[in-house]
Amino acid sequence: MDRPEIILAPGPTPIPPEVLLAQGSPLVYHRGPGFGKLMIEVTDHLRTLYRTGAAEILLMTSSGTGGLESAVQNLFSPGDEVFVPLAGFFSQRWQRLATAYGLTVHTTEDEWGTKLDPAKVADALAQYPNTKAVLLTQSETSTGVIQPIEQLARVASDAGLLVVVDVVSSLGAVPVEFDGWGLDVAVGGSQKALSASPGIAFVAVSDRAKAASETAQLPRFYFDWREYRRFADLPHPENPWTPAISVMQGLHAALELYFQDGVDAAFVRHRTLSQAVKDGVRAMGLDLFGEGLEDNWTVTAIRAPEGIDADMISDRMRSDFACVIAPGQGPLKGKVFRIGHFGYFNELDIIRGLAALEMTLERLGFPVKLGAGVAAAEQVFQGAL
Repeated sequence: MDRPEIILAPGPTPIPPEVLLAQGSPLVYHRGPGFGKLMIEVTDHLRTLYRTGAAEILLMTSSGTGGLESAVQNLFSPGDEVFVPLAGFFSQRWQRLATAYGLTVHTTEDEWGTKLDPAKVADALAQYPNTKAVLLTQSETSTGVIQPIEQLARVASDAGLLVVVDVVSSLGAVPVEFDGWGLDVAVGGSQKALSASPGIAFVAVSDRAKAASETAQLPRFYFDWREYRRFADLPHPENPWTPAISVMQGLHAALELYFQDGVDAAFVRHRTLSQAVKDGVRAMGLDLFGEGLEDNWTVTAIRAPEGIDADMISDRMRSDFACVIAPGQGPLKGKVFRIGHFGYFNELDIIRGLAALEMTLERLGFPVKLGAGVAAAEQVFQGAL
């Protein structure tokens, strides 16, 4: 029987029916009051989610990576120095982006799965007195680690540096305090914890970052913040370029759903789903990967059993049960697999994913007790009532 796949990967996440219906609705013309109202309501919700009263929120038709690229283009000039602490695939993306635009990139390299040490970052920054900004990643989905952005941002701010953060896979799933943590730029995406379709990046910009962008000299056009700001300030806000109107309508619906229960309720749900996955996997006799696991409510990285390739586990789960999980990346390829549990998931999504994993492991020769992982997850859910 041909049925939709069960997506338990760290994004894009499943999309609620209400969002799909909104995307299938007649287009709201993008040069008029209807779209302006849409933009205002979306940015108001995002401002609440970012926990900011003063930051401007720019909406771009792009994946999250486009929003990150916009930060590099708008903040820096050729040859500027930036610092990127490396501990996974997505921190390396910052390094690649900055290098592509001719910046001087200073780094520290920690083993993948490491939770960054703010004191070590402070010591490294002291070696590079001309650094202009620190580029950070909050949710390192390649390793299943949530980095301590509040403490890292404090270290960067104490050094007088701009704090630029990738929150693409964390915004809406774990706390982000734009004002409280002293962030200057934070880039999110529609397709992760908010459960909208891919295609919209949102960039929160502080006054300090706005001032830096006015003197930056890197070339920019499509992602020029000045253009987005000028059009957003119209009586009926617009995008400078033709936006992904349908995706914006879907994002609006997704945010309305998210805020029905509120941010705190979403955090509790994500924490509970995360705990159920972790307890369920441990009950199967598997080991988790990465540091600070209690803080990561977005994705869980799991070590493959001895003698079984992790990619084989994810491949068999998809071929046998149409259940999609993520393989490892970089040096973790073949060693870990990853289960996402943020966005439009509920208890039974996790239960059937764990059941599929148990049956897959047994078919691959691992001595799992069928039902052990499911039972452990059920205990978490029952205890959360």
